Amino acid sequence: MRLSELSGKEIVDMKKAERLGLLGQTDLEIDEETGEIKALLISTGKWFSLKRQNYETRVPWSHIEKIGTDMIMVDIDTIHGQKHPTEK
Repeated sequence: MRLSELSGKEIVDMKKAERLGLLGQTDLEIDEETGEIKALLISTGKWFSLKRQNYETRVPWSHIEKIGTDMIMVDIDTIHGQKHPTEK
């Protein structure tokens, strides 16, 4: 699969059925030797009162459950030691 085929797909947490972002708006962690994508780095900003809080969630490629025509389903609950981007 090519990166151009993935671009623009929505990333969705399959357990909470929540939209996490678009693949074109995330960073990718790429293995420089093989050129393979190792992880998606999803940045989520939330506004609380006058402060903006940013969370970054690293989703290893192995946690992608399904790549469909419009979305990428990921399993965030199995990523240990990371706060879900929608949690306060």
